[in-house]
Amino acid sequence: MAVYSMTGYASAQSGNRENGAAGESGRDSSPGLGFEIRSVNSRFLDLTFKLPDDLRGTEPALRELLVSRLKRGKVEVRAWVEGRSDTGPRAPSVSDIQKLVSLQDNVRAWLPGAQPLSVAEVLQLTGRPQAHPGELHDGLIALAKSGLEQLIQAREREGERLASMLLDHLKQLRTLAKDAQPLIPKLVEQQRQRFIDRWNDALNASASATGNAITSDMARDRALTEATAFAIRIDVAEELTRLDSHLVEIERLLKKGAEVGKRLDFLIQELHREANTLGSKSSSLELTRISVDMKVLIEQMREQVQNIE
Repeated sequence: MAVYSMTGYASAQSGNRENGAAGESGRDSSPGLGFEIRSVNSRFLDLTFKLPDDLRGTEPALRELLVSRLKRGKVEVRAWVEGRSDTGPRAPSVSDIQKLVSLQDNVRAWLPGAQPLSVAEVLQLTGRPQAHPGELHDGLIALAKSGLEQLIQAREREGERLASMLLDHLKQLRTLAKDAQPLIPKLVEQQRQRFIDRWNDALNASASATGNAITSDMARDRALTEATAFAIRIDVAEELTRLDSHLVEIERLLKKGAEVGKRLDFLIQELHREANTLGSKSSSLELTRISVDMKVLIEQMREQVQNIE
């Protein structure tokens, strides 16, 4: 299965863009609909709808549709009826005006005292094309399915790009771990020998001060024990082993796909923990450099994983 990003955008339109452009049949034609959906990363699925009053009744069906296909992300949905705008009224078509005049004449034939229509009333009556609520509902749902499919495809393409980048970072981390591996026994032995040398120097200095030579095997055994314990404390072989197991698991999840974002986020935290321990145990500049390089790569991976569903 594919890896999906939580970032994406899609839009779709149906019907007439401008009812007035339909000429004599403009009033009778179905109103055009517009649909727009965008998403960004979020810990959970967070849906926001911006719908006009005519489409408000479709929100539950839209919510059900999105929940069935999306698992995580902050998703914003906007829909509108084409030809309606908050910036000004729609220009009425010739057929709209003719119908209003005909209706007005019929009414005034029965009610001679009725006031003629004002310009504002004409614009109000012709500015909103009439459509059956069921027609708008069905049209918007069909449009939403198309837009949602486009969004999922966009999220899949972005997810594929993120997965490729993460796999490249995994390769670099493995290279750094491989560079650190041969340093471990050498550093442990160096630190062990250094500790023994300092212990012997301390014993010799004590013997010189007291005039008594200390050659006890017990003292030497104690020095060896302390040196071994110190060497164990600076040994990072266990951290490198755990780091490698995390890398294997991350690669497995990326190849498996589907909803892996939260598990990847947890594994990235574990990677960072191992890299930190590696740096704190470091007793050489080379190992410190490797630890810093690892943490830089892991931080980049963390930013990328935040966008994976």
